[in-house]
Amino acid sequence: MKNTVFKFGAYGFFFALLVFLLVLYFGKELESSIQVIIGYVTMTLSSFFIFFGIKHYRDIENNGKVSFGQALLIGILIALIIAIGIAIADYIYTTVLNPGFFEEYKAMMRADGYEGTIPEYSSVFMAMLMSVTVLCIGFVVSLLSTLLLQRK
Repeated sequence: MKNTVFKFGAYGFFFALLVFLLVLYFGKELESSIQVIIGYVTMTLSSFFIFFGIKHYRDIENNGKVSFGQALLIGILIALIIAIGIAIADYIYTTVLNPGFFEEYKAMMRADGYEGTIPEYSSVFMAMLMSVTVLCIGFVVSLLSTLLLQRK
């Protein structure tokens, strides 16, 4: 099980890291709502490695069987690795590629008519927030994949 988690976690990690950075860097000029959609699509696509990891474990490593608990654990561990990739990408983006991101975000919110207090965010906080988001998406994908792929 460990090999499957690391293998498919690494695939998802590098996919998430690379695609998320590319989207963030080249999508700077897009409207913020489009950036958000692309970000969620990227996170969801990287979570597909969860399905393939569970399937690989069931079909190749475990003689066509996987319990609910095993499959869910594999999926969550892969999601955790992917979440780390997204967090690293977000941190790199807000500290290296676009260190003025938070000021741009505040200006965009003001331009959209928001008049309330906008809290100060740090790159570490945003990276953690993104990783929690990916973990939530990964949990849902893990649960769905587990229900589809479990065989006793």
